[in-house]
Amino acid sequence: MRARAGVGPHRRLIVLRHAKSAWPEDIADHERPLASRGRRDAPAAGRALAEADCLPDLALCSTALRARHTWELASAQWGTPPPARFDPRLYAAGTPDLLRVVHEVPPEVETLLLVGHNPGLADLVLDLAGDGLDDTLAVVRAKFPTSAIAVLAWHGTGWQALAPGTALLTSVTVPRGKPQGKSGGRPQGKSGG
Repeated sequence: MRARAGVGPHRRLIVLRHAKSAWPEDIADHERPLASRGRRDAPAAGRALAEADCLPDLALCSTALRARHTWELASAQWGTPPPARFDPRLYAAGTPDLLRVVHEVPPEVETLLLVGHNPGLADLVLDLAGDGLDDTLAVVRAKFPTSAIAVLAWHGTGWQALAPGTALLTSVTVPRGKPQGKSGGRPQGKSGG
């Protein structure tokens, strides 16, 4: 753990939008499953986080089926997944509700993963980012698609201090898994930084 004098330890908030979901008839929105592309992309998101050495200490996940399955498939790519909390407040939440949940995170958590939905996640990233590396802010403003990962960095003594404009958006990645039957299987991604 590195800390700058007077500003607290380095912390990271990883924001992961759930993978592509299906739209079966007669299924409530909360219970929509992942589509086949989502089942390929969620593990690619987990691999991308591992390759970037950006694994969380704790995951907060929406209770929606598509978010829970995204978490399960992504975290299965890691040796030992961190603890996860499934919070109904993250489903269809806007920035104020998302930030309220983040503020409850214990201070010993330095890297937090938030798995949820748009438009709330994209709005949260844009609200928290006082600046961004390269074109990361423009990327999120243009589109934050399914399976997108945004990483925000900031210094603070606790998560309660995270406020709009206090973080740096360090990267945006959209991992994509390869369809079965094609060569490879490594994630494809775009990065804004």
